[in-house]
Order: sequence, then structure tokens, then C-alpha cells
Amino acid sequence: MNNPTKVNLLLVDDDDVAAEAVVRSLRKHAMDFPITLARDGIEALEILHHTHPDLMIEKPYLILLDLNMPRMNGFEFLQEIRSDKKLHDSIVFVLTTSDADSDKARAYSENIAGYMVKSAVGPQFSKLAALLDIYRSTVTLPT
Repeated sequence: MNNPTKVNLLLVDDDDVAAEAVVRSLRKHAMDFPITLARDGIEALEILHHTHPDLMIEKPYLILLDLNMPRMNGFEFLQEIRSDKKLHDSIVFVLTTSDADSDKARAYSENIAGYMVKSAVGPQFSKLAALLDIYRSTVTLPT
């Protein structure tokens, strides 16, 4: 690939083991995504609004969102960003354990870019790394 776009990644997941596996997979596949971790939707919003005391993220960015989290779950987070004029165009991929058709339909109704079930994205999230690499090198992202 010739000079792929530098993309920041916001990983929103309360499961430390899953989050670490995603980070390790991206590093293993020589992905140079700067990764910011948020433990739930509230912390993710603070990061995106630059009101978090320690963490921030710059555009262009992609969001990897778990659905089942405490305080503010993935669906509540999606509703918040889609109704926020500054964040409504955020590109969100759902990365979750839920394979329920109702969850997929509900997530897609919030204009997500894709829905991935953690158990289906390959050993050590290898398919996720490949998808993100191809995505950032072929899609023009908002800045």
C-alpha cells in the first residue's frame, strides 16, 4: 500500500482482556494506529469532546465500540454522537460479543460502518487488523 492515511483509533470497551487483545493484534500486524482506550461511552464522549483530564483524540479517527458496557452502553453512545453536531459524522465499527440480529439491526440504524462479532474476527483479531488497514488506505476520512 502506498502511504496510507494516519488514523487514530478510539477503542471503547470495558473488557480489559479484549481491549488488550485488539491492541496486541494491531501491533503484531505492524499497524501504526495511535490507540486511545475508553472504558465506556461516557469516557469516550469526554475524550471526543476533549474534556477528559488525561486523554484526547484528534481527527481523523475511527471508533471501535463494544455494546455491553456499564454507565453508558454502546447503543446509548451511538445515540449521543449521532445527535451531536460535532460528532455525528464519526465513523464507528461495532466490535462486540453479541451476535443477536436485533442488536445488529439496532446498531446499523445508527449509521455504523460495520458490525463485527469478536469471536468471528479471527485468531487474535487478525481479520480486524486487516480490515482496518485496508479501510484506512482506501477510504478518505473526514478531518
